[in-house]
Amino acid sequence: MLIALMFAGLAIYSVLNVVIGFLVVIAMGSAGANATVYLIAGTVALALIGLGAGIGLLFVRRPWTKGLGLGLMIGWALWSIVSAGYCTGLNPGLYG
Repeated sequence: MLIALMFAGLAIYSVLNVVIGFLVVIAMGSAGANATVYLIAGTVALALIGLGAGIGLLFVRRPWTKGLGLGLMIGWALWSIVSAGYCTGLNPGLYG
């Protein structure tokens, strides 16, 4: 059960990452000089979803929340590593 919920958390984070990342890139394209504000907001939102919600779910101490929280944190870390920080906003040099 724990493994299945970890994969569910990974899938949930992946979907949210694609949607939020797409919205941030579109907003940055039309923002002009304020593009950095959207990048920072997207980075903070993705970190809060992946790490903040993941750690929060671990503190609930229920079996299903533990797996889901680990999955969210694994999803954030995996997207950060695979995309060299582009998908999670950790490498802003790739946006310019």
